[in-house]
Amino acid sequence: MTESIQPTRVRIESVDLVRGLIMILMALDHTRDFFGTLGASPTDLATTTAGLFLTRWITHICAPVFFLLTGTGAWFSGRRRTRNGLARFLLTRGLWLLVLELVVMRFLLQFNVDYKVTIITVLWGLGWAMIALAGLIYLPTWLITVIGAVMIAGHNLLDGIQASSFGALAPVWNILHGPGFVINNPHHVVFVSYVLIPWVGVTALGYVLGQVYQWDAERRRRLLTWLGAALIAGFLLLRTINVYGDPVPWAAQKTPLFTVLSFINANKYPPSLLFLLMTLGPALLLLRAFDGGMPRWLRPALIYGKVPMFYFLLHFLLIHLLALASSLIRYGNLNGMFDSPALDKFPFIAPPGWGAPLPVIYLIWAAVVISLYPVCRWYAGVKAGRSDWWLSYL
Repeated sequence: MTESIQPTRVRIESVDLVRGLIMILMALDHTRDFFGTLGASPTDLATTTAGLFLTRWITHICAPVFFLLTGTGAWFSGRRRTRNGLARFLLTRGLWLLVLELVVMRFLLQFNVDYKVTIITVLWGLGWAMIALAGLIYLPTWLITVIGAVMIAGHNLLDGIQASSFGALAPVWNILHGPGFVINNPHHVVFVSYVLIPWVGVTALGYVLGQVYQWDAERRRRLLTWLGAALIAGFLLLRTINVYGDPVPWAAQKTPLFTVLSFINANKYPPSLLFLLMTLGPALLLLRAFDGGMPRWLRPALIYGKVPMFYFLLHFLLIHLLALASSLIRYGNLNGMFDSPALDKFPFIAPPGWGAPLPVIYLIWAAVVISLYPVCRWYAGVKAGRSDWWLSYL
């Protein structure tokens, strides 16, 4: 039996818009990474401020949307390929993302190639998620749904298992479930922050979500509304019970505001069930809100959503270059700006008094996003007007 293939590229504006908005928001967190106080945790309630916590917290939605829409995009891509062709594409693109993570992204983050310290981040997780999805697409939709749901809802049952219990195989557990060291010796440190089990689950459910866009609009919008609301309600219920779904229970704090912050302070590394309920619920409601129309003032965000990888790499390059310029202007030198010898000195050795106040970080963020718009618009035009195979990889 011949598979039905749609030869034209499939784009859904609501999906591109949500992706674009997330790309814009993501740049705020990365601006804070480079211009804030390096090594300080914005979600540590003992040391943070409400403004810093919320600046970090609002960007939590970014990674779950990346993985969810990676799966959705894979389904769209499959509409113009055979199943075997889609599997090959997912496999090769996944491998390409691993190369980008370990070579290109590492350089953009640190501006050195000594590999003393390597923190493996989101492209690593996305790459392996696509590789896993290359096999999952051969399964029935209901089984993909079950596998994805179990990986998300059940992985916190594994929280009590320590990597050290696996001996020499401890790095494997750090890759799969518990963020930690893959290599840790006096010469080289490799630390995995994006583990695979929950993120593969999100990507698998994103692939299933793509099929919802075959439905008639009313049915699709109803599902997005009810499912988004159900995930948020599930978060509120489970977090209130405070028994399962996150390795760190919430607790009363020094003020009512900080108690609320404790309540919403779900664990991202690895993404707990509560973290994913808290972020994917609003993401689905955003997809519903823009399904069938969007405000004109939001349309520029479509550009970033159409060229996410291009924007992703460029915004890191620009933010890091601005950090170098800031060092020259403020201190007259670049001492330490190309060195990252330890995890607590990542992505560089910050000069004394480096951390900028939040208003300055927000201004830099706005400047980064706005300045990248023209080149992203140009590249979006290139992608729309050409069908070269390599355009699918950037």
